[in-house]
Amino acid sequence: MPVAAGSGQALCIDAFAYKRWAMQRTLAAVHAVDAQAFPASVAFARQQLNHIALVEALFRARLLDAPAPHAATNSAEVPALAVLAERLVDSDRWYAGYLAALTTAQWDAPVRFRFADGRDGCMTRGEILFHILNHATYHRGAIGHALDLAGVAHPADTYTVFVHETQPQRRGGVLPA
Repeated sequence: MPVAAGSGQALCIDAFAYKRWAMQRTLAAVHAVDAQAFPASVAFARQQLNHIALVEALFRARLLDAPAPHAATNSAEVPALAVLAERLVDSDRWYAGYLAALTTAQWDAPVRFRFADGRDGCMTRGEILFHILNHATYHRGAIGHALDLAGVAHPADTYTVFVHETQPQRRGGVLPA
């Protein structure tokens, strides 16, 4: 069954486009930090990006009913920024494709899983996707503080900026068809 315009699923598809856009802006800002002068800010940003990537991989496995690819939501060694950026781009691409192929029936289907802390969980696929969006937003906000400490302007990555930047006709009061 195709996604109905105006449905929660259709809005989620748009929200994942926003997430990709916002993550690219965040990654560009983190790349602009002088790592020699502000090593703590870069380390914190990398840790947050690593956490986002690991959590997204864990939930991807849960959506696919596959084994957990990681035992935890953080790792002792944090990959280089370029590696994290690649993982996050790949993750965003995968989630967008997954969401686009999801049927209405699958959207509300429960997914039972085990969290990294060993506790059981159950969420619908739609709830998992909402969590992925919300989780990344939370951690991009934390990265914004690290950017402030390093003197790098953090990007305005709100949904309103995204909508008006990617659909400039809205400035003239015209909604997309």
